[in-house]
Amino acid sequence: MKLNLSDEKFDEILNKGISLDHIYILKLIDEGFDVISKKNTPKWGILLQSLIRKGMLFETENKLTTIGKELLIFVNSKDRKKIVKPKVVSSEFDQWWAEYPGTTNFVYKGRKFIGDRSIRVGKDDCRTKFNKILLEGEHSAKDLIDALKYEILQKKEASIKTGVNKLTYMQNSLTYLNQRTYEGFIELIDSGAGVKIKQETTGEIEI
Repeated sequence: MKLNLSDEKFDEILNKGISLDHIYILKLIDEGFDVISKKNTPKWGILLQSLIRKGMLFETENKLTTIGKELLIFVNSKDRKKIVKPKVVSSEFDQWWAEYPGTTNFVYKGRKFIGDRSIRVGKDDCRTKFNKILLEGEHSAKDLIDALKYEILQKKEASIKTGVNKLTYMQNSLTYLNQRTYEGFIELIDSGAGVKIKQETTGEIEI
């Protein structure tokens, strides 16, 4: 395992709280070794949990996040002197936040449905979680926004068909992100379950 690690680079990773053990584990995963299965062994577990907390490794998958991949690129490059952390565009979260229903009250196709609570909560915590999801590199902001729109549309359509407000079953925004509820809807969209989403406030988008 070859690393282009100069004294200057070594200082940089130390300043970021990263050890050679961390880099070695990331390199093993990058080369296809099943490391996550060692999470329950004492010494491996401590290192793996540290990488998960730093956002470099998925918690349940033997897979590097965007941040973990960036660290390996830095270590293996000959000319880079600084670790460049991927950035998230703040307006992407703002767009997602605006799409999330404020309450379970809504009007759709001329019918009014009365809800019982607020579901857009914890904006700062949601922003932190949203950004962390994007930095994992598995889903884009567009994936999250489209999945949210799709779930809302399904619940509104079901409400029209049944006469029951299905939006009352929707989680609050922070729980929605923490439990990764969007993943099922991203899978539905990717499988072609939705052809178009049409919403009164956003127009029509292709899926």
